[in-house]
Amino acid sequence: MNLKETAKTVVAEYQAVFERLDEDMVNRFVALIHGHDRIFFIGVGREGMMTRAFAMRLMHMGKEIHWIWDDTTPSINKGDLLVATIGGGNIGHIRYVCERARSNGATVAVMTGSPSGAAVKAVADFVFFIPACVYLGTDDVVPSVQPMGNLFEQCLLITCDLIVMKLVDEISGISFEQMEKRHRNVE
Repeated sequence: MNLKETAKTVVAEYQAVFERLDEDMVNRFVALIHGHDRIFFIGVGREGMMTRAFAMRLMHMGKEIHWIWDDTTPSINKGDLLVATIGGGNIGHIRYVCERARSNGATVAVMTGSPSGAAVKAVADFVFFIPACVYLGTDDVVPSVQPMGNLFEQCLLITCDLIVMKLVDEISGISFEQMEKRHRNVE
């Protein structure tokens, strides 16, 4: 494998994903995030790590953030938002958590690379579709030379960072400097 040539291919994959990303959907997701002060998150594996990074940035913005399954996670209720990453569209235990959140009145947003997946269709009040090759996905997405869900996971991280930048730039009234003051300082 030629590293530089493969990197060019991967960067072209990113470009193709971002060209297909629906900007209206992004704006609606930004408004959904902005409209909720208490947001819960869930995801597993590598896509869960990307989701945690998004949760952390929103905490830096001053949102009350909780990660499902942390011992300190409170109950979820009406007026709360659950953001679940279900990359391939059908992760049973995440579906169960989403169902429980909805039954307690929360709104459920699902970030996915396969919006036709059974879990997504069953639980999502809002679907945030990232059209990138994802592990076990079945929808029309940008294919990848990378293994499994790499392209989805990478684009998920970049997209969530872009959403934070959009919130800072257009909506929240908070600066990156103010966010930095909320960064963990016990390192």
